[in-house]
Amino acid sequence: MKEVSKVLDLESVPCPLNVVKCKLALEKLSLHEILIVHLDKGEPEIMVKRALTEMKYFFKTIEENQKTIKLKILHES
Repeated sequence: MKEVSKVLDLESVPCPLNVVKCKLALEKLSLHEILIVHLDKGEPEIMVKRALTEMKYFFKTIEENQKTIKLKILHES
């Protein structure tokens, strides 16, 4: 069963620190756990999405407004 195991608020966290914090949080997840990440739009969003794609994580946008975005990241492998 997939459940949210951690919520990571990276709003107002500058690049590349938000990418590093996201990677560290993902390393602590067990198989099939879910991480929810709150990010600022713009460069933080672009950098984190690029890193997730490179690491082959499945993610989707679950909430978005003009300033922030919320991603749901699944740890499958």
